[in-house]
Amino acid sequence: MTMERFVRLTGVAAIIRRPNISTDAIIPSVWAVRSDIDLGAKLFANERYDANCNERSDFVLNRQPYRNAVVLIAGANFGCGSSRETAVWALQRFGIRCIIAPSFGEIFKENMFKNGMLPIELAEETIGILCSTMNESSLISVDLEQQMVRAAEGCEVRFTIGDGRRKALLEGLDDFGEVSACLAEITKFEIADRVSRQWAWAIDRTD
Repeated sequence: MTMERFVRLTGVAAIIRRPNISTDAIIPSVWAVRSDIDLGAKLFANERYDANCNERSDFVLNRQPYRNAVVLIAGANFGCGSSRETAVWALQRFGIRCIIAPSFGEIFKENMFKNGMLPIELAEETIGILCSTMNESSLISVDLEQQMVRAAEGCEVRFTIGDGRRKALLEGLDDFGEVSACLAEITKFEIADRVSRQWAWAIDRTD
C-alpha cells in the first residue's frame, strides 16, 4: 500500500513551543472515539474553542495565515502520553505534514512515520533561531531529499533522518508497501534457505 509521498513541503508554519504537549491535548479523548467527527476541526479543541464551542481568537491556529499551516514548530516531548494514533490523524487532517521539535513521544513519532508525516528533531537553540526569522508573511520550506529546512532571511538548517524512514517517505510506502518492495529479495532468500535448511521447510505428511 502507499501513502502520499513526502519530498518537499513549503508553506506556513505555526508555532506552539510549549513542552510536553500530550496526545490528549492534541485530540481530546471525547473526540478521539467518535467516528463521525472531523478530527482536523477538533485539533487542540480544548485550546481552540471556549465552553460554547466558539473559536478563541488568541489561539494561533484560529488566526490567519496559520489556519493554513502545513508545518508545526513545537516544544520538547511533543506527542507524549497515550499511544492514540488519532492525534496524528487530527494534525494530518488539519493540513500539517511536518512537525519540528526538540524531541517527540516515541510512539507518536512512530505513528507519524506510519502516516506519511515527517518529524524533525532539532536542538532547542536551533529552533529558536528558526523562529526568530519568521513572521506572519514568512514561509518555511522542508526538503527531505536534501534534508534541509529553509526559513526566512536565508536561514538554512540541516536535519538527519534514518535512511529507511527517508526512503519510505520519499516513495510513499507504508509498512506493507516496504515489505512488498522487497518481495524479490524475500523470494530469493526463501529459495536459498529451502536448499540450505531443508529440515526447516520439511512437511510432515502422516496421512
